[in-house]
Amino acid sequence: LVSGTQTALTSCDATGCTTESNAYDVLIQNETFKLKVKLFDTVGLGEGPEGTVPDKDARRILKKLLRDLMKQTDIHLLMYCVRGVRVTKAACRSYNLIHSEVKERVPIVLVATSLEDKRPEMEEWWRDNVRSISDFGMTFAGHACITTATIDRYAGDELKRRRTQSYHAICQLIEHRKKHKDIVLAGETAASAGSLVHHAVAEEIVSTAPDLRLCTLQYTATVDLHDEILKAIVLFGDTGAGKSSLINLMAGKKVARTSPDMQRCTMHWQEYDISFGDTSYKVYDTIGLEAPQLGIKEYLEFVENAYQLVKQLDKQGGIDLLLFCVRAGRVTATLQNNYRLFHEFLCEKKIPIVLAITNLERENRMEDWWERNKGTFDKYQIKVAGHACITTADRLDGRHRDLYEESRVTIRDLIDKFTANEQKRTWSGGDNLFVSLTRKLKGLLKGSSQCRRKDLVPHLTKGCGISREVAKQLANMIKHDCRSYLTLPFRQLYAHPIYPYPLS
Repeated sequence: LVSGTQTALTSCDATGCTTESNAYDVLIQNETFKLKVKLFDTVGLGEGPEGTVPDKDARRILKKLLRDLMKQTDIHLLMYCVRGVRVTKAACRSYNLIHSEVKERVPIVLVATSLEDKRPEMEEWWRDNVRSISDFGMTFAGHACITTATIDRYAGDELKRRRTQSYHAICQLIEHRKKHKDIVLAGETAASAGSLVHHAVAEEIVSTAPDLRLCTLQYTATVDLHDEILKAIVLFGDTGAGKSSLINLMAGKKVARTSPDMQRCTMHWQEYDISFGDTSYKVYDTIGLEAPQLGIKEYLEFVENAYQLVKQLDKQGGIDLLLFCVRAGRVTATLQNNYRLFHEFLCEKKIPIVLAITNLERENRMEDWWERNKGTFDKYQIKVAGHACITTADRLDGRHRDLYEESRVTIRDLIDKFTANEQKRTWSGGDNLFVSLTRKLKGLLKGSSQCRRKDLVPHLTKGCGISREVAKQLANMIKHDCRSYLTLPFRQLYAHPIYPYPLS
């Protein structure tokens, strides 16, 4: 974006394209100044173990770069690059990593990308989120709300205007800190940091989601058994994946509230009645997962609420389809754990699961993204019965409006195909769900009732994507006989001596 040429390699695919730290000499100028700067572009944070550079290695590389630069020369500026959707507390962990290395010696600025569709102006994102950013404990010396979208033959005048505006916004950030010349760009994986290099000189540091906090799921709807039995679809995905927008696309009108800022749209399970063709559906929109580690309290609350949800669905005939909503970008540990928790752990691989990949309006042909990235999903053992490459952006015009209407047909056809009577494999959890979940934990013992706690822990951390400390607590529960826990109400379970956290 800043250099005005294809200086750095960029990719919207499921794996990162930057494998090592790269330095670029770039000349930037506007009406008031001209400055040559050196941009350090680093590998992205947040990728899973099968990524181009796994998150653990990426963090190590970033720390080394920052320490080396601090010893050798002054760093002019550190740009923290995030995608302009919802920023979870996981972003704070990356911010804290960066801040702990540079302390107060280097100013950190925030660059929010992918705002080409933000209305009325890109700066609105900052106004929507400044309070939440402060609540997360992040402070910045400045900010820029921008787009790094490529200008192609389909680009309209508005996108061209916003890209020019973005260039000047980045120039202003650099101009205000032009005492030194070395710039480090930090940001999320898939936050378009590489594209930002084309628009400014900086180094990429990707914000990640290393602490998977499985948020409490709540389901309170009542069911009238005399009502028409609708086909049940459970919609799940990471925070910010665009599940609410996907529901509106399917419905053909706005039925779910959407939010481009940091505040959650869906704080509990929401249900929506949607009809198309000759079929009616009830779609259950869930809250998103945030990071690849679970706290024990959140984990147990999730199990309880998932149990209550499936009991309600069981009264209606079970679950017909799992719809996994994924924003096009890197495959992270969060995404993999989300898939495993719903498809493998909760539903025991007994119902069909399909993938809806969003944010593809900039592809020449949306299906191309899947053809390039299917192998990456295979590496992460994310197996689906079908997929849809779509856009859920409904405020665009021209070609993109056509893609939106095309996407509605695509997602409806996918749902119709895998909920048709001949495809139906409805699964009911019933009263056995919690027993099944607990047995899955015990199953990690691989049949050995004499297995020591220290042997359980690696199975739990690998099999459930939870932290070592949480795994130790769950191992204690298992070793003290899961059956005794099944006889306790959850509030009594929380009060058990093995469970160390009080109820809030």
